[in-house]
Amino acid sequence: MTEILYLTHILKKLMTKHTFYTLAFTVAGCFAAQQADAQISSSQLNGQTINTITTAVPLLMISPDARAGALGDAGGAMGPDANSIHWGSAKLASIEGSSGISLSYIPWLRNLVPDINLGYLSWYKKMKKRQTIGGSLRYFSLGNIVFTDIVGNTIGQFNPNEFAIDFAYARKFSDRWSGGITMRYIYSNLTNGIDVQGTPSFAGQTVAADISTYYSNPDLKLGGKKATYSFAMAITNIGGKISYTKTADRNFIPINLRIGNSLKLKLDDYNSFTFLFDLNKLMVPTPPVRSDGSALYPGIPQGEVAFGKENNVPIVTGMLQSFSDAPGVLQGDGSRKVLSEELREINPCGGVEYSYNNVFAIRTGYFYEHPTKGNRRYFTLGAGVKFNVFTLDLAYLIPTQQRNPLENTLRFTLQFDFGAFQSQNKSSE
Repeated sequence: MTEILYLTHILKKLMTKHTFYTLAFTVAGCFAAQQADAQISSSQLNGQTINTITTAVPLLMISPDARAGALGDAGGAMGPDANSIHWGSAKLASIEGSSGISLSYIPWLRNLVPDINLGYLSWYKKMKKRQTIGGSLRYFSLGNIVFTDIVGNTIGQFNPNEFAIDFAYARKFSDRWSGGITMRYIYSNLTNGIDVQGTPSFAGQTVAADISTYYSNPDLKLGGKKATYSFAMAITNIGGKISYTKTADRNFIPINLRIGNSLKLKLDDYNSFTFLFDLNKLMVPTPPVRSDGSALYPGIPQGEVAFGKENNVPIVTGMLQSFSDAPGVLQGDGSRKVLSEELREINPCGGVEYSYNNVFAIRTGYFYEHPTKGNRRYFTLGAGVKFNVFTLDLAYLIPTQQRNPLENTLRFTLQFDFGAFQSQNKSSE
């Protein structure tokens, strides 16, 4: 549903010079979710059925920091820093510094519209040797909008926005293993409460949690060189559904399973390479194929599930069935391969980072999503430089398809190490 609203906003921005919106068109997305299954399932791409999993507040899946953004969004087992809350708070326990803060900015979909932005602020502080706390604020703005009614009369002006506030706790269980938990409050206001044909809309709100674990072994040898292997697993955004009207079904938020691996190879005292590989799987029900009442679905009433499983289910049920509820890839003989479609819902991504003396780094990566599941496919490039207590990272996204809305996406991240700053001050006294 939220994706429909996002698309509505963007389309309207493209359709008119002054960004006028018709209210009916905007809020209609709230009701369209109830019919989305049939609409999505009937769409075709090169002879394959498009069956994209949609969720509310998809901003929670956008990589907020430039370092991971330059590595193909493979941040699961990336070295810990102030942005680790997004990827799995367990990594916070392994940060070497005592405290730090990070600020990121992303001009989102800048190739289409000029005023959609994502900001991300995060921080951490070591409490004891094995315990670390942290927090973050993520804010997403869809730009300024002038709402009009169905006949074009202006009825208000509004800036649709969403934000999420996090608080995280991480603890080391041993020198190599750590665990973390994050609590999250989510707020999504897309319509400013304006009524459409007597039906009121309201901001969506919910709470969620992340659980994560992180393992790192720095004592390995590979080809006679020092190496560090890291593994991470996180289930993020485990939380309640969101709705924007009292009459529409509540929608899942993007509950996601992430498994990350990284291998850092230290060539000498100055040069090192890090190789990263992540797998992501939405733990959200796949839209089923529903009967249209025709002879194609004999004996199945119109609107009932013909293939797959019902997706309007409780949260825990949806999470568990997400690994086996796909309708299946339709074969030439009329049969369906469920496993094939389930595998399509796994998004692999990876990247490589070269670092010189922990002062300068260059990065590249690749993200893949199956064409029938969203078709996000892109290369990423980036660089980072450290100035004493400051670290500046940049990332650039290059889609594999022409005229992709993500084309020319930039990310900027600035980090500040308070612990290093305090150490410098003490040494100068």
